[in-house]
Amino acid sequence: MSNTKVLSMHTTPKILRHLTVLAVASLCAVTAAVAASPSRDMADAQARYRQEMAVCNSGQSHQDVRVCRTEARNALAEAKRGGLSDAPNQYSRNAAQRCTEFQGDERTACEARVFNPSRVDGSVSGGGLVRESVISVPVK
Repeated sequence: MSNTKVLSMHTTPKILRHLTVLAVASLCAVTAAVAASPSRDMADAQARYRQEMAVCNSGQSHQDVRVCRTEARNALAEAKRGGLSDAPNQYSRNAAQRCTEFQGDERTACEARVFNPSRVDGSVSGGGLVRESVISVPVK
């Protein structure tokens, strides 16, 4: 039977900073109207706007109704200007960029938490997501 050691990196300021960035990125991803074809951009943006307004009006957005509606209108206006077309790719780049401050095994562990977590707890509406990745390392 082999002994294993579990590595865990929990530094509260970094986690809070990362959770804040993740929450903002998630909110942007939810409000982004993105399509592969320019001819579909407007129809998709308007469909997303109608969905967001329905969520706002139902009270399920966990935001003030006026703020929610304003965000939906702003997302539609930005989509009309073409400013939201790269949102999914930007989200992935932002997620990877959060791990650049780490080196070696710490960076690998960070990337595992971001892209392939073992467990995710929390919610954006509840203040953020906590991603956990368990890595077993044999004791030498």
